[in-house]
Amino acid sequence: MRLHYREYGNYGDQHPTLVFLHGLLGSSTNWHSLARGLADRFHVLVPDLRNHGRSPHDEDVSYAALARDVAQLIDEQGLESALLIGHSMGGKAAMWLALEQPERVTGLVVVDIAPVAYPNRFGVIYEALHAVDQAPVGSRGEADAILAGYLDEAGLRQFLLQNLRQEAGGWGWRMNLPALTRGMAEIVGFPAHDGPAYPGPTLFIHGEQSDYLQPEARPVIRRLFPRAQLQGVPGAGHWVYAEQPQAFSALLNEFLHDF
Repeated sequence: MRLHYREYGNYGDQHPTLVFLHGLLGSSTNWHSLARGLADRFHVLVPDLRNHGRSPHDEDVSYAALARDVAQLIDEQGLESALLIGHSMGGKAAMWLALEQPERVTGLVVVDIAPVAYPNRFGVIYEALHAVDQAPVGSRGEADAILAGYLDEAGLRQFLLQNLRQEAGGWGWRMNLPALTRGMAEIVGFPAHDGPAYPGPTLFIHGEQSDYLQPEARPVIRRLFPRAQLQGVPGAGHWVYAEQPQAFSALLNEFLHDF
């Protein structure tokens, strides 16, 4: 699958290419500010993952498929490897590619997620999205009003509304909502990995107000990513890079300094 992507910078071979991977129900636009800020030093690629943004739709939502798409993007760029930075679902896709094809991953930054299964926390969000999908929506404001019946948080609604597009006869979701709904068990899970650990440099950045990186996940992280550093960001929840952008950028730049 050929992914739609945004590209920033173009600075030869002196630094690795950075590939930013968004989370569930996100898109490449989520990383725009950070990617643009790194473009003076790095070549940066920011794809829409399958079933999201402008990338193709498919029934396969597995991390094997997501990782395969990213590997193909790296191939299409004529690169042997890249440094991956992934948030949430994108972090799991990045981890899986690093574990399965470590030679393709120069370094790894995982944002507020661990290589473990999680409970499905998206039930009410999916209800809200399907409610919009089933209504005769005539404007973005009407879609927001429907979402507001399920979701109080305006910031979350605005994030979701980035996926809304005008179509013939009305408005609809850009992401593949049916496949993402059916595939939630895979998306909140993480595949069993029986092979060797990823030997490369790894940074886990997590929000100190988030509960996505629990103490019981740390032994799994240490086993699969023995060179991992774990850094918490005060005042940040799950959306670390959006809630505390300066602190997140400082940690990321410190890690990238060695590349």
